[in-house]
This record gives sequence, structure tokens and C-alpha cells, in this order.
Amino acid sequence: MVQQDLDTPGDFVLEVAGANKTFAGVHALRGVDFALRPAEVHALIGENGAGKSTLIKVMTGVYRPDSGTVRLAGRARDFRNPLEAQAAGISTIYQEVNLVPLMSIARNLYLGREPRRFGLVDVARMNREATEVLGRYGVHVDVTRPLRSLGLGAQQMVALARAVQIDARVVIMDEPTSSLEPREVDTLFSVIRDLKEQGIAVVYVSHRLDELYAVCDRVTVMRDGAVVHTGALAELQRLRLVSLMLGREMSTVREKGTTAFDTERHERREGQPTLRATNLSVRHRVHDVSLDVHPGEVVGLGGLLGAGRSETAKAIVGALATDGGTVEIEGRAMHRRSPAAAIRAGVVMLAEDRKTEGIIPNLSVRENISLAALPRLSRAGLVSQAKQDEITTFFMKRLRIKASSPDQKVSDLSGGNQQKVLLARWLCLNPKVLLLDEPTRGIDVGAKAEVQALIDELAGDGLGVLLISSDLEELIEGSDRVVILKDGRVVGHLADEEVTEEGLLDALATAPEEAEGEATVPGSSGETPVAAATEPAAPSEPAPVKENQR
Repeated sequence: MVQQDLDTPGDFVLEVAGANKTFAGVHALRGVDFALRPAEVHALIGENGAGKSTLIKVMTGVYRPDSGTVRLAGRARDFRNPLEAQAAGISTIYQEVNLVPLMSIARNLYLGREPRRFGLVDVARMNREATEVLGRYGVHVDVTRPLRSLGLGAQQMVALARAVQIDARVVIMDEPTSSLEPREVDTLFSVIRDLKEQGIAVVYVSHRLDELYAVCDRVTVMRDGAVVHTGALAELQRLRLVSLMLGREMSTVREKGTTAFDTERHERREGQPTLRATNLSVRHRVHDVSLDVHPGEVVGLGGLLGAGRSETAKAIVGALATDGGTVEIEGRAMHRRSPAAAIRAGVVMLAEDRKTEGIIPNLSVRENISLAALPRLSRAGLVSQAKQDEITTFFMKRLRIKASSPDQKVSDLSGGNQQKVLLARWLCLNPKVLLLDEPTRGIDVGAKAEVQALIDELAGDGLGVLLISSDLEELIEGSDRVVILKDGRVVGHLADEEVTEEGLLDALATAPEEAEGEATVPGSSGETPVAAATEPAAPSEPAPVKENQR
């Protein structure tokens, strides 16, 4: 039975009534009712696959419901596309930044509503206003640079600024802090408070319970496509909230409810390491980083956003050109590093951004899982359908991937199941080392626990794992050792009993600051030093595109 709050509803700015939506026989929404009041922050939560994303897409015109109605300010609306919803006053910030990477930061901020003069885009005014607007969000960068030159956190802030700049009655935020560092999260919360003061309503989707209780007034919990609870968030205990999401009794849900790592350390195999990186350097990003990973151990790579964690992993697999350093696999040096060479050597990487660097959205679950293994499944240029089906079936069962069939498009799956598909893609190669960059980012409590348990299982089978995570609890509970980075340099190592939150924070707090003159540009994820902001781009990066070249 759905639990509803008993307050007088008053006038709602956005309502969904009796919404149903089916995909390939799978019920994504089952009679969903949702109501949003003006000037409130309403949490929308549930496990991956619960129907949250589908409900948002119904609200914003991406999908039309099979039945049910959407009302904006009391008026029934039938949005045919997101542009209509935006014009009506519904603005959305998606978890995966939905902007144009090759266009300038200013162009992205004003895309579709550029200031004009004499019928032409007023580039100077646009750049000037973009600089002022982004400055209020703590992003101080050259707005003529391509958007992709920013880190994910700064890109998310650009998306936030764009959404708020549009005259909106409702702002929908889908996992808005998944790529943000603490300073940027504080800025986001300040923006949310300002929106409330202006009478603008916010739908806030997040798996981070601390955030929900910090900013949200009411909460709607979804499970299996249906609403199971709506009410005041302050009146709902955290344990009860998690139990509603999972559909289990409170006695079976742990208080933290987020990690499923075995508290015992993994059994590290002695002998030479499977992976050894020595003095890796990438211009302005990574400076003489050395680490090793032995069979059967999980090594954490810690540090704040922009510390060089992802860049180090990409340098190891050859996805980022290096200026120096060596990588050895089982004692053999990799002289010409590239992702293909790394895969052949047994080193694979699960990238942080699964949308742009992971899934192939228009391909099926089967095709996404078997993609990397196709050379091994083919003979005389022909792929064995039977072997492809065998691998797909095995990993869908092992990882408990929820899909209507192997032929379902991977883009139709929830974020957690997409992450499992990517894991399956690399596991079917029987790798020696697995590099995981934020493997549980943006996925729900249940899927997160399953992924963490799988990492434990893989380490127990002798696989070496390098784990990158911005979740301190996940990093501490899941790692045997932790290598700590700051400003692209190794500033500490923790092992055994030293792997604690206090030990990690102490190492970051006492680490020396980077050299004078190398201060990072705020909002750029620490990737571009101020002293080098006007230097030519590194050989591995395309040169920035100027406005007058477009």
C-alpha cells in the first residue's frame, strides 16, 4: 500500500497522475502519481530500475506515457519533446552531462539562446556574460575553451548554470553531485536555496542520503516502477528509507546500507606484481607516479577530485599519452602503450564516464558484452553466434543483469545494469588486472552492493584490482592498500591497519602544496595549471577551437 503524506496539498506546480509506461513488455511505470509544490525540494529516490529516470523523461517530454496525465501549473500538458517542456518552464540537469564537448564553454551555456546583434551572434557579449555567470558558480575559466577541456565536475557546474539561467518553474536534478567535489557541492546547495527563495521547485534525484536530508523537504520512493511512499523527509528515519527502497524489512538492512565489501583484507599473492607503474608523468596532470598491484589484492587510488586519479589510470592503459615513466605487466615492459596493447597484455579499464567512454547506446546488451571479445569469438572473419550467446548468458546470470532479453538496447537499462554490462565486457577477456574508475558512481544501494561484492570475489580469484573512488567509505572498506594522490603526485601510502578515514584525511591534510606558480584553475578539476594556461596544448590533446574558427 502506498503511503502518502496527509498535509493539505495546495496548488501543485507539476503533477503526474496515473502514469503507465511499458518497454518491450517490461513495466517501467505502474500507475505513478507524483506532485511537486512551488518552492520545495522534492527527493525522488529508488534503486536503479525503479522507474525514476522513466518518470523524469515523462515529465520532460522524452517519453509520452501509455496512459496518465502530466499537469504543469494545473494545466494538462502533452509535451512532444524536451524542447517543448523546457519552453514551458521545466529544466533538467542530467547525471551524464548532456552538452556539446567540442563547442566552447560559453556556446554551451547559451546554446539556442545566444545574444545577438544585427542578426548575428554577439560573441563578445556572450563570452563576457558567460564569464560573469560561471564566476557565481565558482568556475573561473577561459570560456572560449572547448567544454571537454574541463573536468566532469566543472562540466556539471556549466550544465547547472545553463539550467538555472533558463526561466524555469521546475528544475530537475538527476544525480547532480556525482562528479562534484565538496566545494562545488556547497555551491550547488547554495543555488538550490536561492531557487527556493525565488519560488522555483526542484526535483532532486540522488543516492547519497546525507545530501537528501540536507536539502530536501519531501521524498517520493519508487520500487519496481511504482511509488511506495511519499511524505516529509525529516519524519523518515534513514534505515526506514533504505528499507523502502530495497523492499526489505528494517531488521535486514544495515544502518549504512551502502557497502558490501568483505571487512577482511584480501590475500595478496607474493612474488612480482602483476602491474607495476614507475614514475609516470603526463604534462601538467601526473608527476612521477609509481604504484604496483599484486595478484589477489585491491589497491585503492585516493585523493580529491582533480588529484590525477583518472589520468593515472588512463596513462597506465595507454589512453593518455605520457611524457615519461614505464609500465610492466608481470615483469615485462609495455614499450608502446595503447588501450589495444593493454588489453592484449591483460590490463583493462572501466572508465568513469560510462555514457561517453563505455556503453554503445544503440547496440544490444549482447553486442555490448561481447564487443571486446569478438576477435576471440571469430574464425576466418566470422563471429560464432553460439559462443556470443554463451558468453552473454553466462555473464547476465553471474552479474544478475536485469534486462528483458539479451537483445534489449543497453541504453534502455538502468545505470546500475549498464555498469554491470561494462564489467561483463571486460571480464569475458579473463584479464589479469582490472582498473575501476568510480565503479559505483550514480548507481543505487542494491546495485552498488552487488558490484562491491563482485570486486571482492574477483580479488579472491587472484585478479589484481586498482580501485578509484571518491567515496571514502568504499575506498577504505574495499582496499588492501591505498595510494594517495594530490595535485598529480603521490603524497602517501596506507596499508593494513593504516587504511582508515583518519589516515586518509591526515595524509591529504599534511601533504605539501604544489609548487608556487602551479596553482590550478578553479572549476577545471585541477587539470590545467594557471602558469601554463596560455601555453600550447600538449601533443596528446587537440588544440582549443577559437570562436572565429567555427
